[in-house]
Amino acid sequence: MPVGTPTNGREAVPGLATPDPRQASRGRWNALPPDVMRQVGSRIRAFAVAIAVLWAIVLGLHVAAPLLGHHHDSTMAWPMPGNAISAAGLAVSLVLFLLARRLGDRGSTLVNLGLTCQIVNAALVAVLVNWHPAIDANRISWLCWIILVQPALVPAPPAKTLAVSLLIATMDPFALWLAQLRGIPLSADPFILTWYLLPNYLSVGMAVLSSTVISGLGRRVHQARELGSYQLGELLGRGGMGEVYLAHHRMLARPAAIKLIRPEALAGGDAAMSRTAIGRFHREAQAVALLRSPHTVSLYDFGVTEDGTFYYAMELLDGFNLETLVRRFGPVPPERAIALLRHVCRSLGEAHARGLVHRDVKPSNIFACRLGLNVDVGKVLDFGLVKVGRRDTTETASLATQADVSTGTPAFMAPEQALGEAVDDRTDLYGVGCVAYWLLTGRLVFQAETPIQTMLLHVQAKPVPPSQWSEIPIPPELESIVLQCLAKSPSDRPRDAMTLACALESVPLRERWTRARAERWWDEHSPVEAPKTDLRPPTPAGTLHCVK
Repeated sequence: MPVGTPTNGREAVPGLATPDPRQASRGRWNALPPDVMRQVGSRIRAFAVAIAVLWAIVLGLHVAAPLLGHHHDSTMAWPMPGNAISAAGLAVSLVLFLLARRLGDRGSTLVNLGLTCQIVNAALVAVLVNWHPAIDANRISWLCWIILVQPALVPAPPAKTLAVSLLIATMDPFALWLAQLRGIPLSADPFILTWYLLPNYLSVGMAVLSSTVISGLGRRVHQARELGSYQLGELLGRGGMGEVYLAHHRMLARPAAIKLIRPEALAGGDAAMSRTAIGRFHREAQAVALLRSPHTVSLYDFGVTEDGTFYYAMELLDGFNLETLVRRFGPVPPERAIALLRHVCRSLGEAHARGLVHRDVKPSNIFACRLGLNVDVGKVLDFGLVKVGRRDTTETASLATQADVSTGTPAFMAPEQALGEAVDDRTDLYGVGCVAYWLLTGRLVFQAETPIQTMLLHVQAKPVPPSQWSEIPIPPELESIVLQCLAKSPSDRPRDAMTLACALESVPLRERWTRARAERWWDEHSPVEAPKTDLRPPTPAGTLHCVK
């Protein structure tokens, strides 16, 4: 899951130890905590029913007023347009209820619908109350109540609460303006009118305060939840399958990154398929936990919460993923690309030897990071789509064919993967070729308007040699290796990851990516000062000896 938040010049994903406080503050102001978001559907439905009942009571009372001995005078909005306004409010609330049931757990959409409904209801109330305005500085507008109860009825981030509350507060002056257009004069001087409208805008501040408190409580409850031996901390990033949080072990000082994967993201909301997906993730997490390569992100723990959310804890990295690296600093020189790619090959080589295929090798799933005294260490992460090399059971095979289950990223997908055919180790090598292309050129191998078109290009089109895009000279031998990795047929690609690593090592270079060069780069681009010590390995960083 590509997630990343710029922090102090670097990126925070399983990844970065120090989230940017400014980014966290913006997130608190503009987003609801997950626990509150999970309650949005039920709260919106309850809100719609409550408002519908209130409008029905108002409509019923005024229809029945003559039977109760009350007769409306000509200065009131009844029976018309009062009855029409009440009927419109009732209809809007019922439509919201039906939409809330239909949309299910689409939290953000439901929040926007609920807020829109509140604005519409506030406009109807304002027009109804001010149809024949009677300005009284000692009377508080009905809109104040709507503004004050909004955070409790329709949960929204403080920023949205502020905008919507200001809009609702302005409905009274808007309705007064409409009355004037109808030729009804205001029987109040500017001072009295200001006192009449002032409570509306004072209520806005109280509503924002309430929204901030509610969001903060929800966030603290979420952070206080313990997953296994870990306690959640700051949100580091969010993606299509879930969220990544900073976490701390209850007993150890070691920080970690915890990735939460929602069950509906695995199987499109189908309960049976979610259970199958969770079982599969258990098996694959156990397999990934056995990987010991220093170039594979370490998996510390995994499990399933009571609500069916799958999580796993992994090591926290300090660096950039390769997508961010190139976007921020431009294509890398061939010697650095080779060093990082060989690290990737070592990680994949061990995984393949254990029968695991990653299936989602792409720049955002590879980190260049500091690791102890070493710099520019490549780390492969996010084995969330890993496939066990043995033959799948009927259960897992049917899971893999679900329309809502992602099996890779179109921009980096091997032809056999795009066609839904069997995948093996060489599928990952195609991804390595795509990563190499990105590192050397800053471009995708194929670019199209839609994911389907991109996948078709991977199946049918011949890639442009990277040297035609690069301003940096690319050794012909390296270009040949990259194009070999991008071969349409798996049989035309390198035999395995370690063969590819050896081929990369044999590329003739004008200069090597030495430890000294790597340290200079990191000193220049990383704000975190590396530990000063005289303990240096005797060989340059990034140099791996070919395993015969």
